[in-house]
Amino acid sequence: MPALVRILIVIAGLFGAAGVALAAVAAHQADAARLGPASSMLLFHASAILAATLLCERGLIGRIPGLVAAFGLAIGVALFAGDLTLRHVAGHALFPMAAPTGGTLLIASWLVLAGAALWPRR
Repeated sequence: MPALVRILIVIAGLFGAAGVALAAVAAHQADAARLGPASSMLLFHASAILAATLLCERGLIGRIPGLVAAFGLAIGVALFAGDLTLRHVAGHALFPMAAPTGGTLLIASWLVLAGAALWPRR
């Protein structure tokens, strides 16, 4: 199994674990409104990263655009959920416009994934 695929699987596993942990904190802590969306984004996209990786490995989509989409999803979720979580825990943003940047990257990555399915593999 190529190293990039292993890295994506590890990232997905960490995102899944973090998503469950944030959901637990949000359920038990008062005023944890930002943690619910962060948890959801982590959990949903952990599965999406695994799916994109599997599509690449099975040869159902082009390897390069599929991996670009998977890493884009990983970076986008890290920015989006990381910003929301840091705002809750530390009271400040990751950096200005981190969450919108992450969200835009997520949208672009989903579009790359869709495009990877439309273009024939070489």
